Amino acid sequence: MEIVTNDHIKCNQALVGLYDVYDPEIGLNVVDLGLIYGINFNEERKEIEAVMTLTTQFCPMGESITNDVKQSVGTAFKDYKVNITLTFEPSWSPDFLTPEGEAFLNG
Repeated sequence: MEIVTNDHIKCNQALVGLYDVYDPEIGLNVVDLGLIYGINFNEERKEIEAVMTLTTQFCPMGESITNDVKQSVGTAFKDYKVNITLTFEPSWSPDFLTPEGEAFLNG
């Protein structure tokens, strides 16, 4: 699944840190799991909106994962306020895995 963004360069900078944010139950990072749907930058307000999901709506580690995503993006962009929008539309599916994520889970 491609990550929606209004700034590909800054999105790639944010993704660098997000590769270190793991779903502890699965042992795979949130990017390769396909949990990140979008990262948008509002330069005027110095805000970032990260749109993401979890593998299930009742994920027991959901709060921890979303907090880690917020902290990671905030570390990459210290002058910005980071907002996390958690959505379940569309629901996560294994189809959202990157090829690296598929290899990890099937390996």
